[in-house]
Amino acid sequence: MTVPFKPVLAAPCPPNLYYRKQIPRLPRDMSSTSQYASVHVRRDHAHMKWSKSISPVLTVSSGETVTFDAVDSSNGQIGKTSDASTIPSMDFGLVNPVFGPVYVRDAQPGDVLKVDVEDLQTADWGWSAIIPGFGLLADEFPDPALNIWHLDRDKGFTLFKDRVRVPMRPFLGCMGVAPASDDELSTVPPTAGGGNMDCRELSVGSTVYLPVQAPGALFSCGDGHAAQGDGEVCGSAIETPMKATLRFEVCKGQPGVTAPQYQTPPNSQLQRSIPDFGRYATMGIDSDLLEATKQAVRNLIQWLVATKGLNRNEAYILASVAGDLQIAEAVNMPNYEVSMSIPLGIFA
Repeated sequence: MTVPFKPVLAAPCPPNLYYRKQIPRLPRDMSSTSQYASVHVRRDHAHMKWSKSISPVLTVSSGETVTFDAVDSSNGQIGKTSDASTIPSMDFGLVNPVFGPVYVRDAQPGDVLKVDVEDLQTADWGWSAIIPGFGLLADEFPDPALNIWHLDRDKGFTLFKDRVRVPMRPFLGCMGVAPASDDELSTVPPTAGGGNMDCRELSVGSTVYLPVQAPGALFSCGDGHAAQGDGEVCGSAIETPMKATLRFEVCKGQPGVTAPQYQTPPNSQLQRSIPDFGRYATMGIDSDLLEATKQAVRNLIQWLVATKGLNRNEAYILASVAGDLQIAEAVNMPNYEVSMSIPLGIFA
């Protein structure tokens, strides 16, 4: 049983749990390896694993803010002018870089690192892809496909096939801390310390709570998304370079927090850059939860093809960036029920 994490239930954290040690500010030099480096993590501060053996590029105190300049999840291998022929030639050993790590003074195992998402700025473009062998329905989509998006940050949405408006809600797909073990963990799956969580709720105004597992926490982030549906079913969101501004606090003595937790601000649902015409949902029902999930996605793809003039690849990508998976029922054994819905306003 997990001990309730009081800082999540109240904002700000109560003073006895909210650690803000005041350390005199010292002059900072511009060396990325200095203990007092600039509070900016650059694009060349990338790494491809979670490990406590990676030297920090920056050291900050509890209460400080850091800006991260992150390339997209392809590590620059996909650009504005790319097409589907780019995908087979990609080096997937370079995919999903994270940027850091940042050492937070006085963060120790058993503490929690509180990360406030203060600002997220996307590039003016992004991409979504069907990558052979990857995604929920990989067996059904063997060929590569790529969509390049123009991101209009002022309007708050991006157009798909010149007629479908996908609302933008930027977030970082990857935020995490180094593991306690000496293992080197891939940046692709999520871990107990965070990592590639791909949770679209972690947008501006949200707070993430990560269990510190190694001294200094050694926080890194990356994988900027301009938009994503719950599930990211085709394997990609709207992937984009991103500049992220995050604020760090150390909450002392929280050993009951063993996996990430988060808190969203009021009214954090999708911004109304599209009209609210309700949602259309399809269901999947099976005794196997994964199979029920696949059914729900497959049924939504079929509906999009039948009613919206999309081909299957286009429908799969749209489901990934704008559709939401939900476990609708988990107690009426032996079957599970999963739904996948999409806002009808995007077609207005």
